[in-house]
Amino acid sequence: MCLVIVLSACNRGVTYQRQELKKRTFHYFWDLADKNNYQIPDRYPTLTFSSIAATGFGLTSYISGIESGFVTRDQGAQRVLSTLQSLWRLPQGDAKSGISGFKGFYYHFLNLNDAMRYKEVELSSIDTGLLMAGVLSVQSYFDKDNAIEKQIRDLADQLYLRVDWNWMMNGQKTMSMGWHPEKGFIPAQWKGYNEAMVLLIMAMGSPTHGIPASSWDEWCKTYEWESFMGISNVQFDPLFGHQYSHVWIDFRGIKDTYMEAKGTDYFENSKKATLSNRAYCIKNPGNFKGYGYQQWGLTACDGPFNGQKQIDGRDIQFFDYRARGASSQQVIDDGTIAPTAAGGSIPFAPEECEAALKNMWNQHYDQLVGQYGFKDAFNLTYRDPKHPEGWFDVDYLGIDQGPILLQMQNHENGLIWDIMKKNKYIVEGLKRAGFSGGWLKTNALSQKN
Repeated sequence: MCLVIVLSACNRGVTYQRQELKKRTFHYFWDLADKNNYQIPDRYPTLTFSSIAATGFGLTSYISGIESGFVTRDQGAQRVLSTLQSLWRLPQGDAKSGISGFKGFYYHFLNLNDAMRYKEVELSSIDTGLLMAGVLSVQSYFDKDNAIEKQIRDLADQLYLRVDWNWMMNGQKTMSMGWHPEKGFIPAQWKGYNEAMVLLIMAMGSPTHGIPASSWDEWCKTYEWESFMGISNVQFDPLFGHQYSHVWIDFRGIKDTYMEAKGTDYFENSKKATLSNRAYCIKNPGNFKGYGYQQWGLTACDGPFNGQKQIDGRDIQFFDYRARGASSQQVIDDGTIAPTAAGGSIPFAPEECEAALKNMWNQHYDQLVGQYGFKDAFNLTYRDPKHPEGWFDVDYLGIDQGPILLQMQNHENGLIWDIMKKNKYIVEGLKRAGFSGGWLKTNALSQKN
């Protein structure tokens, strides 16, 4: 049966090719950006609201699109400029509605039509951080001496320098996850280890509203270094936490005090997390259908539904959108696999990740792959009259499309990593966090010479 599916895909000329996946995924951002405010929808074709984090991934995706030949530099520059201009114009203030952000931060989700706060969502520190990572990437990439690219650099600077990172600390040693005008700061704080490394590094690098250098040590104090599936590393169960910061920062060979003591770096840590996630899926203690050497990957993603269902005589707890994962801390697994888990980890374990992407593309093309590449997730265990062969998502998610495209780009030629090495705010943040060695040392030597 599988052979028939693969041959059918071959006959249609849609067998897996990395460049084809990159192109389709790029067009999620290029095609779907709002034509007036240029924000990126959180998901498609189900249209709900735009996502500030997805817009950050979108800004960086335009760089990949230019370098891959999908659009011209002039086209990309104009799109980026329009996006930054829109972000700058969106109203900021402490009102409960009719506003898009406050103190340089933006609300997690914005309305599709006017880019104002969606319902009562939080002013989000991490989602603003991912947006600003995208902003800084285009600041460093568009370095030509012409009017449009100069405007891009100036607007990016203004957007980044406006963010009051220190205010989001709320007088604490670690940063709040967000703020509501109705009830103030969210009690939950960013403590390691998770996706917030890039957030803290940018906050530490700010010359206008920088947070204390001691913030990084506070972050590291809550790390859990343990063994899972026979592999020892800093634990965090969903793979997106091991991917997001690595989209923009090359952690190969640079070390903070914590990693220096462990004799490794964060890149290797993410490699171990990827391989232990895969090893868990291969072992498959939940006995879910379809898991194996070339079909694996647990991370935050959509799911079939939230509730219990009896499948083949056993009760299984399924979830809708949920951060799935496996580590020594916890296991959240309902049989749902997300292609972004392997796609976003491709620099860490290229052979294993690309084999998984190729297998998922070829085996499930009709149900899982579409105009914009991989749909978000699938679950072969979940079956009902509407899904006799398993559940396949109908949507693409912006925050899951971004890591696939950009980590593929980094794996190919280090494009985004090399661009961000030129950004003075990223470099300063890394140094204040205590990172040294590797390319940071090389950068310092080249500047002296």
